[in-house]
Amino acid sequence: MLIAVCSLKGSPGVTTLATALAVRWPGQEKPIVVEADPAGGDLMARFRLSDTPGLVSLAAAARGRSAADPNLLPQHTQLLPGGLRVVLGPVGAEQARAALTVLAWGPSWPLRRAADHPETTVIADCGRVDPDSPVFPIIRSADAMLLVARPHDDELAHVALKLQAAQQWSRRPCFVLVGDGYPTAEVSQALRIPVMGRVPRDDKGAAVLCGQGTGRRGPDKSALGRAAAKIAHNIHALAVNNGTRVPHLRVAVPGEPVSAAPLQPLGPQTRSGATS
Repeated sequence: MLIAVCSLKGSPGVTTLATALAVRWPGQEKPIVVEADPAGGDLMARFRLSDTPGLVSLAAAARGRSAADPNLLPQHTQLLPGGLRVVLGPVGAEQARAALTVLAWGPSWPLRRAADHPETTVIADCGRVDPDSPVFPIIRSADAMLLVARPHDDELAHVALKLQAAQQWSRRPCFVLVGDGYPTAEVSQALRIPVMGRVPRDDKGAAVLCGQGTGRRGPDKSALGRAAAKIAHNIHALAVNNGTRVPHLRVAVPGEPVSAAPLQPLGPQTRSGATS
């Protein structure tokens, strides 16, 4: 299964969500996270890891006949401290875009080949999607696309403008909301797209999920970990049920406002002129 995680504006935590989903993935599978962000990866510098193997070495290998090998992708992974397998993206945007251009095209594309293996799940961190992004082939071939956004006026207004186009990128687009803001049900109703779940802003939980935490709380104890587990379970059910429609999920987040101003469907969002 191939899952594309991306945003339409800003940096709402795409990399954090991708790694959280992988760490909390249900069953015995050990997913592979691919840093496919055209702006460059974060995990290499964050964990002080080597630049190889990674996305660049994968692209170089994909130029040869071995691109058809479903085991090619795992050969270019590194392990984060918590044991998560990751294909690290280069820090520089130019190098990242060049590698993605090689990987995204052709019948022997290694991400899709690996994801087609029944025991492999690939989660692609596609970062922010711009009009000239080289990750469009990844998103279009994905089994599910998660659009990550903060439920705030500015981000939702921007998303609403691009939503019609984004719905054509994937047969199964869903929202994941990050942090406080408009209630989940209102966002789903206004934008007319399923909201698969909501994750809190949880810096300590993110550190634990990636193996950096120093406390006793494991991934299953953090608010981020619990929310990610629910979303991962729902995505996993798609594969088990042969692609049935994603249901709406209501993931409770402590402190989420219950009387925020209502959204206007696919139009400008403003709190000041709205009533609860």
